[in-house]
Amino acid sequence: MLKSPKFIATMVILVVMALLPLGVGGYILGLLTLAYYYGVIAMAWDLLFGFAGEVNFGPTFLVGTGAYTAAMLNHYAGWPIPVCLFVGAVAAVVGGAILAVPALRLSGPYFGLVTLVAVLLLQNFIVLFAGTTGGEIGLDIPDVLAIDAAPNYWYAFGFMVVSGGLLYGLANSPVGLILQASGQDAIEASALGFNVTKHKLAAFCVSALFSGLAGGMLIFYLGTVSVGTVVDLTIGVQVIIAAVLGGRRTILGAAIGSIFLIVAGEILRPLGQLSTFVVSAIALVVILFFPGGFLGILQRGEGRS
Repeated sequence: MLKSPKFIATMVILVVMALLPLGVGGYILGLLTLAYYYGVIAMAWDLLFGFAGEVNFGPTFLVGTGAYTAAMLNHYAGWPIPVCLFVGAVAAVVGGAILAVPALRLSGPYFGLVTLVAVLLLQNFIVLFAGTTGGEIGLDIPDVLAIDAAPNYWYAFGFMVVSGGLLYGLANSPVGLILQASGQDAIEASALGFNVTKHKLAAFCVSALFSGLAGGMLIFYLGTVSVGTVVDLTIGVQVIIAAVLGGRRTILGAAIGSIFLIVAGEILRPLGQLSTFVVSAIALVVILFFPGGFLGILQRGEGRS
């Protein structure tokens, strides 16, 4: 594997990305920092959809649970950032498990509808208890990961690389193969002796762990938490598009899709609202004509060469 061209190319790209703060300004670093956090959320989503075959229409429920838990602990109790991140991630896992246990008993689109309703419930909860959560205005956070752009970039980059490595390893492990089999044909997987529900629940909890942790890291980078930054349905749609755009069932493609969406949207910002149309059109064309996403296109090109 160490001599594989793909591995060598990946290492070169990662080294270049790690060294970007030495020659790139704070504006671009800030843009990529956001992209990396969304990339982790998209990778966690792809584990559940790409392998377990369950469509989670509400990834921001997990993100928001982890983010708001961490934010309120830091804002009201003054707990240090690492402890807040840990508790926030645990809260996301617990919330995800409570949601997934009954939802996984449903079939067809009902699982997705349950996750979508969960986001709406979380949004209403935040607004109803605005005195504690900050409501639609948001809640300021006393502590931040770093002030300068370069350290913030390295935090996000390191988090994405480690998360991507762990999720990729899990997806390609025997557990990942069982998840893939369960997602493609749950009846046949059950006939082979696999506990489909247990493995899907485990995948949901793993997805919740990384999503909640990413939400916590994101708000400690922004210095504030609000519905618009971590719970909004638009963010969930962007995460889903990024994962499918990069390449379903690849994990790493989700990060590529997230970076593309955010960078492309920023490059085309001078076009105004037309920029959203152009980016959406590109995403639609890739999804319709290249189901394998960006990574699928690259692999097809390698196969021809």
